[in-house]
Amino acid sequence: MNLGERQKLILALVIRDYIDYAQPVGSKTLVDKYGLNFSPATVRNEMVALTEVGFLHQPHTSAGRVPTEEGYRYFVRQLMGQTDLAPQTKRMITHQFYQAGQDIDHWMRLAASILAHQSQAASIVTAPYPEKARFQHIELISTIGRQVLMVLVLTGGDVRQQVLTLAEPVTQDVLSTTAAQLNRLCQGMHKGEVAAMAPQGAAIEQDILNLIAEEMDRSGAFLDGEVYRDGLTNVLAEPEFAEVDLARRAMKVFEERTFLQDLLTRTILTTNVGVVQVLIGGEGNWEELRECSVILGRYGVPGLATGTLGVLGPIRMSYAHSISTVRFVADLLSNLVVELNMG
Repeated sequence: MNLGERQKLILALVIRDYIDYAQPVGSKTLVDKYGLNFSPATVRNEMVALTEVGFLHQPHTSAGRVPTEEGYRYFVRQLMGQTDLAPQTKRMITHQFYQAGQDIDHWMRLAASILAHQSQAASIVTAPYPEKARFQHIELISTIGRQVLMVLVLTGGDVRQQVLTLAEPVTQDVLSTTAAQLNRLCQGMHKGEVAAMAPQGAAIEQDILNLIAEEMDRSGAFLDGEVYRDGLTNVLAEPEFAEVDLARRAMKVFEERTFLQDLLTRTILTTNVGVVQVLIGGEGNWEELRECSVILGRYGVPGLATGTLGVLGPIRMSYAHSISTVRFVADLLSNLVVELNMG
């Protein structure tokens, strides 16, 4: 669709005004508020033309115009251009992450909180999961009787705990020696290599090798780890979600893991790390998202460990700021994955 320069300007101003105030925008409002150097009649004619091509909609005969889904899509893809956060906002966010150290759970919660606050929308962050999990470290800790706690660390910072019940009690010294042996033998191995290993020390080694292989297999399942959420109240406070049914639909998107897995698998997981994807009104694929827009990003190190993050809000969303925030936080989380694997 080819728009004239004046039509592009008017469409962009209508969308920005509607995002800020959630009220239909009239031609006189645009001229007065933004100091346009053409008459309200000229603006009105251009708004009629934009309505005819499906980019604007007139909710009532006497009211101004509001953007349609197609109008928003054109705005995001053609008019918005490359966006970036203000330097002081970047410094503030970076400082918050710096204070969190290398605690991955803390980082995930902080990422969800920052995304929700900056976008004034709901946020979703999935923990990094190993694309090809490799063994990094194991600890074996004697607990009660024949029970042993296995703490397994995989590449990408994925930490897994499992309680193993042995055939007979074993001392902590034997457990520590066995763990040291496995750490030496299994370092950097993937699941298949661990499963094929023959035990070389204590009799419990085979049981532990089997358990490691099982946990490594489980770690490869997307969304097996925790999903971090924040900001649902931001969405429910928007006028678009005043109706109970629409609010319930937004909550389903936010809370149902099966829906989230389907959404992410068919969208952002098909793209590269660093790409930000914008879904407006469900894009005809998800009825639950008909009143929503979703901005998704992917972070991490391809082939090592990656995760996803995003924000969900009304279609009347501040796209420039939200896209910039998702992209910046994704970059910070990618750096964390690198640091965790160098440590």
